[in-house]
Amino acid sequence: MVQKRKIPQRKCVVTNEMKPKKELIRIVRNKDGEVFVDESGKKNGRGAYLSKDLAVIEKAEKSDVLNRHLNTQVDPSVFEELKQMVAGNSHEK
Repeated sequence: MVQKRKIPQRKCVVTNEMKPKKELIRIVRNKDGEVFVDESGKKNGRGAYLSKDLAVIEKAEKSDVLNRHLNTQVDPSVFEELKQMVAGNSHEK
């Protein structure tokens, strides 16, 4: 019997849904207080996950949920980058 590898699940901070890590985008605050999109999902720092969904990203931007999760002020450019990524990914589904 071949053991199926466990798919790492993470929770979207907006929808509170558990999803496979690949379906989420990780946003990280490192120890210098910089916030950035972590495409590899492996960078050090406090991470928060968002669904790859424009509506979710816009909701996160309006609700300050990332600010609370990362204990810092998230720069609007981070949300712009997220929107660009999701807009670029939407046709790959």
